[in-house]
Amino acid sequence: MLLVWEKPSLGLLCVGFSAACGAWALYRLRGRQVHVEWKVAGVLLLLTALCSCYLPASAGLPLFCGICLLSALCVPLQDMLPVHGKAVLITGCDSGFGHALAKYLDDLGFRVFAGVLNKKGAGAEELRSACSPRLSLLQLDITNSEQTNKAYTEVQSSLQNSGLWGIIHNAGVLGYVGDGELLPLSVYKKCMDVNFFGAVQISKTFFPLLRRAKGRLVTISSMAGHAPLPGFAAYGASKAALSMFSGVMRQELSKWGVKVATIQPGAFRTSIYGPQEKWSDQDEHILGDLAADAKEDYGEDYVKTMKDCYQEMISMSSADLSPVLSDVYHALLAKRPRYLYSPGRSAYIIPCIFHYFPLWIYDVITNKMFEGTKKLPPRALQTHQTHNEKHE
Repeated sequence: MLLVWEKPSLGLLCVGFSAACGAWALYRLRGRQVHVEWKVAGVLLLLTALCSCYLPASAGLPLFCGICLLSALCVPLQDMLPVHGKAVLITGCDSGFGHALAKYLDDLGFRVFAGVLNKKGAGAEELRSACSPRLSLLQLDITNSEQTNKAYTEVQSSLQNSGLWGIIHNAGVLGYVGDGELLPLSVYKKCMDVNFFGAVQISKTFFPLLRRAKGRLVTISSMAGHAPLPGFAAYGASKAALSMFSGVMRQELSKWGVKVATIQPGAFRTSIYGPQEKWSDQDEHILGDLAADAKEDYGEDYVKTMKDCYQEMISMSSADLSPVLSDVYHALLAKRPRYLYSPGRSAYIIPCIFHYFPLWIYDVITNKMFEGTKKLPPRALQTHQTHNEKHE
């Protein structure tokens, strides 16, 4: 029988070429820790849609294959540095991100110095029992100069001349969530003391060890410090200051070979919201500090319902902290770490809308997001609304 070779169709050729490009890209990625922004994937999908909608198959499919090939060529080869011999200092390890990071980095083989507010607390005891002997607990209130200096002496003595590879600014407080006019000045001061001035104090104290190692400064800030969110005036302002400090340090420490990264997580379920007992005390604290005019206009009922937002925010938060842990790991060990990491879906979407959409659209969206946390409007607005309805 005579076999006749048939010319393959253009579609089959394109599929085969795309498969070859994909296999090559996977081979290049094999065994490497690579962060590919999902927005890049979005651009590729958009180009694919344009190719298929506006170009004939004879032109669209080859163009798409070319895009696949170009993407494979442009994938960054992010070689990771070895963990062996590297020491990191983490603040705020009693719970939350800091606690999880201490365990995670200890498991990877880092020499971890975990700063805690209470060395006899439950969080510290759990780290003692769960982690390796490499982990050292430090009594470290980052707003306390005496404890900061003592921690520096302990770390310097332990490391001798090897230097400190990483400083991870994690310790932070939220204070209360509520209208900025109603928050006591003490909440603003507490947020700035811990979230900003505490991080600056730790930085200034430990920078000599960091510069010696030509290491990494990793700052866990917040999406609320990047885009304004209702109810987060005190917390957001302190995190914005922290993010700016981190950015300036990136510029200034580069001459020493130190790389700086900022992590701005979205909504994750940590202990930063505090216990429910704290929520019940919020209205008493706010009302006791509130000016008479503000108390009259907002009303006690409005103030008392502000604490209802905590449970809803917790329910909207992710319990999986692994995106944050993975980004911190990349910031510590990638040869070319990114300047900004945004773990969590909302951490990218909300700032993106803030920067690239008209502000009125952003305000409508964010107010809608937090609308469910406000059970009723302020008393003066209720009165005004009732008056208007009577005269319609």
